[in-house]
Amino acid sequence: MFSRRLKQLYFALEFLNAFATAYYFYYLFFFLRDHFGFGNAQNLGVCAVHGLVYTFAARLGGRFAQRAGYLNALPLGFGVMGAVLVAASLAPAAGAAGWIAQTLGVAVWTFGMSFTWPALEALACEQEPPDRLPRMIGIYNVTWAAGSALAYFFGGALMDHLGGRSLFWFPAALHGLQLVVVLAVRAKAEAQSVKAMPILRSSRREEAPFPICNLQSAICNRSEPPHVGCSSSERSSVVTKSFQRLAWLANPFAFVAINALVPVIPVLAEQLALTKTLAGFFCSVWFFARLGTFFLLWHWTGWHYRFAWMLGAFLLLIASFATILLVLNPAVIVTAQVAFGFAVGLIYYSSLFYSMDVSETKGEHGGIHEAAIGSGVFGGAALGAVGQVVVGSQAGSTWLVSAALVAGLAGLCVVRRKSRGT
Repeated sequence: MFSRRLKQLYFALEFLNAFATAYYFYYLFFFLRDHFGFGNAQNLGVCAVHGLVYTFAARLGGRFAQRAGYLNALPLGFGVMGAVLVAASLAPAAGAAGWIAQTLGVAVWTFGMSFTWPALEALACEQEPPDRLPRMIGIYNVTWAAGSALAYFFGGALMDHLGGRSLFWFPAALHGLQLVVVLAVRAKAEAQSVKAMPILRSSRREEAPFPICNLQSAICNRSEPPHVGCSSSERSSVVTKSFQRLAWLANPFAFVAINALVPVIPVLAEQLALTKTLAGFFCSVWFFARLGTFFLLWHWTGWHYRFAWMLGAFLLLIASFATILLVLNPAVIVTAQVAFGFAVGLIYYSSLFYSMDVSETKGEHGGIHEAAIGSGVFGGAALGAVGQVVVGSQAGSTWLVSAALVAGLAGLCVVRRKSRGT
């Protein structure tokens, strides 16, 4: 059940999942703006709900995928997400009852999503020999990043041409297609019960509950020069543990920046007089920059265990985040988006690499990685919302989040200095 043809099918399911989830969640903020008059503070609040639920549900989804089986977790996730979207499409499009229903829908939808990414990750990486696993990981990361980028690029046009309710029925249809396909694959697996066991239930590891692949065995079996190689025996354990701690600290702050930015894009688009179609084209630049960065880091390993790369990415993250939200100049915003996408991509990939490169307990470290992502999603949105309410302006909120990012950078430098002194 891990033939090349089935691997391609799993990647197709992954792409559809990335497209459907990105289209719904990112353009929900436009829907809430248009139908309920939501501004930045309210949209950030909805995003914070998503992050809070994901922080806890992701671990549950990962454990379920491990214990119950990948092909049992996927139908549950696809089914819950699809059902929630159908229900959300029937909710009132005005009034308090409507926005409360949409917010509750986000919470339940997030819970369902937490059962899909762990299984998709495992199916992409399962039973791959060491020399092939790095390639599968690269394909996996590029696939979900491409799905997200295309969803944002075309999402505005879809809403403008198909109507606002397409935000619900279009991804629901994709989840329905995914459900049909995975049930067919599971039926075939159950008919070949002996061969199906490795994918119906895994006892090897607790899968990471987000779209990432486990790098442990992949990275440590690559043939590379000693200075960028991944054999723990060739590298001081102090160095590897140091970079692991740095990664755990840096990655949440990347998600702080992302989730303080994306929910305010509808208001930013209004300020730039952009339709949803044009907003999708204009504001998707950083998605494609992240995609390109993933592709580069997959094929080039010179950044491994180089603190300067992580430090530079963090500095670029802070500068580009503030520039996008404070400078209302289209050319400047596009340039800043390129820098933002590169910074986010490098920090994310670094966190993934350093978390898994020295991990013996892959599920445990994957859980730490995912808990950090969830906390970043919640923290960025919540901090942005507090800034909007307390400071009372987008500029004040941006500076507040930027100050938090600077604090994260200071923490990164402190951790680095202490590790070098040990």
